[in-house]
Amino acid sequence: MITGTAKTKVDEIWQRMWEGGITNPIEVISQLTYLMFMHQLDEKEFEAESLEEVTGAKQPRIFPKKFANAAGAEIAGEELRWSRFKDKPAETMFQIISEYAFPFIKTLGDDSAFTRSMESATFGIPVPKTLQRAVDGIDALFANYVDDISDLGDLYEYMLSKLNTAGTNGQFRTPKHIRDMMVQIIAPKPGQLICDPACGTAGFLISAAEYLRQNYESSMTQADWDCFAGTGNVQPQFTGFEMDQTMLRISAMNLMLHSISKPDVRYLDSISKSNTVSNKFDCILANPPFTGSVDTEGIDDSLKAIVDSKQTELLFVALFLRMLKLGGRCACIVPNGVLFRTNSKAYRQLRKELVENQKLEAVIYMPSGVFKPYSGVSTAILVFTKTNAGGTDKVWLYNMEGDGYTLDDKRDPDEAHDDIPDILERWANIKKEEKRARTDKSFLVEKQEIVDAEYDFSFNKYTETVYERIEYPPTEEILAELETLNQEMTKGLKELAQMLKGDSNE
Repeated sequence: MITGTAKTKVDEIWQRMWEGGITNPIEVISQLTYLMFMHQLDEKEFEAESLEEVTGAKQPRIFPKKFANAAGAEIAGEELRWSRFKDKPAETMFQIISEYAFPFIKTLGDDSAFTRSMESATFGIPVPKTLQRAVDGIDALFANYVDDISDLGDLYEYMLSKLNTAGTNGQFRTPKHIRDMMVQIIAPKPGQLICDPACGTAGFLISAAEYLRQNYESSMTQADWDCFAGTGNVQPQFTGFEMDQTMLRISAMNLMLHSISKPDVRYLDSISKSNTVSNKFDCILANPPFTGSVDTEGIDDSLKAIVDSKQTELLFVALFLRMLKLGGRCACIVPNGVLFRTNSKAYRQLRKELVENQKLEAVIYMPSGVFKPYSGVSTAILVFTKTNAGGTDKVWLYNMEGDGYTLDDKRDPDEAHDDIPDILERWANIKKEEKRARTDKSFLVEKQEIVDAEYDFSFNKYTETVYERIEYPPTEEILAELETLNQEMTKGLKELAQMLKGDSNE
């Protein structure tokens, strides 16, 4: 997570953009995103140069020997690099970025999700001085305030929080440590197709890519790498759908910076009739919009067959079931109301579907502060496998009390209250959970018990409350003690009055 000082620096850069005449918040975010992407491209080029120097093996390069813009004017590829243009005079830097560097980044990726998302993008910083201030601010931000920028999502999240409409549809970026935990629970493998139908900045896809690199890099075949990058004549491993064009560009940039050249990331309303994908993915990882509803006319009939509702939090879970292959697995975040609401039969209908027709594996209850300062909503993680034939046996419940950060708006590190390592350790040794008492923070619940509870997934529904017997003295003894205390108090007050009277006579 970025620190308070980093947020202050972002505020300063934002203010300079406003002073320069860019007053539309979405436009501010877009222009800063392009500049941050240019910065990170240069960082990747430095990494390739260092690796080439150490190993002696030629590495793929980002910047060409020469680049010609649409007007046919040429410039040396080195001049497109952040480290080369950042210290130039404002007018010179403005010319390089507006006429060459920005047109150059629009060409990256050939016919990829990135180039498609950038087709309508325009460079909108109007004057050299504003550009120079933005470049200086971003350079200082990366150099002094941001420790781990492998995922730009935290910066984007903070900038998006400045929008008046931020979060109105329950669209909050999932913190990286929560995403990483969910990926480890699902444990994707090389070659498996992974999707986030509400991808935002592509955080879940990037966490999955990092997991694959960490666990399988040395054993992945060329076919696995082609699938990973989206190159060759294979299905891209990573797919994401998004309805916001700004988010779509951010996700495409983010994935490209993580060596995922051609993911299947596209503009699409996932729960509309436009999305016809079914029985395709091995893994789905998602934090879909929590609130709001959609026009019943626009909902695909296949989703209505699973859950008869227009609530987005229900429709997305139904969508995940449709999009998964048989045997495919999902870890998704839902608002707590999905777990227990009974005032609408659709909520119970969805819970019954997961228990009776699929294989519900786990419910992990998260504390309400996980999404602060953007929202205090209480959430849980559902983990399930698509079977279309049942299979729910015992469901693992875990009551997370802390995620390694304070649960207030500051969200400062709090290692003393971090249940994530415990969650992963217990999940890896799930058989041992059968011995857990119902007074513990996790345990297994038999399917029949959930059925008997009318498919209520509430944690407290299955916990055992322990009552401690406390013995009090007889009433007569308590009254006697109170009488003694009262007498001692009266005596003390009289002595104090006498002392005060004596002082006044003197």
